[in-house]
Amino acid sequence: MLVQMKVEGLLFDPRSGMYILLLKDMDGVTTLPIWIGKPEADSIALALGRVVTPRPLTHDLIKNVIHNLQVKISKIVVTEILDNTYYAFIYITDGKNETSVDSRPSDAIAVALRVNAPIFVEESVLEQRSTDELEEWLKNLKPEDFGNVM
Repeated sequence: MLVQMKVEGLLFDPRSGMYILLLKDMDGVTTLPIWIGKPEADSIALALGRVVTPRPLTHDLIKNVIHNLQVKISKIVVTEILDNTYYAFIYITDGKNETSVDSRPSDAIAVALRVNAPIFVEESVLEQRSTDELEEWLKNLKPEDFGNVM
């Protein structure tokens, strides 16, 4: 079963030097943290802030290709987690046929935000990935640990 999610925000994890992309279900009950790199976090932050760059960045390029091919991204789905690595698919439709394209979740979400496509996570991923890790991380934070919060 698919659970629709929204981007709740981005946090910087000073201990790992990575960013945490927070997804939250539409009811605001379940949170899914995904650790991502700085380039992906920057791209997601640009999309969240609706910042237009002078020239298209990679995720803007994907959006432009999709638009020019006259197809649509119907949804993105985070499908599984294996060895702490998340997997996702971008679903593209021409109105008759739908095809899926393998993607990193951070890239899929960066594109989804640009085209207003819904974001889904397989329920099994939410069951497998407990938010205890995030809650434990948040409990252990000290004010001086905070870096830039986007």
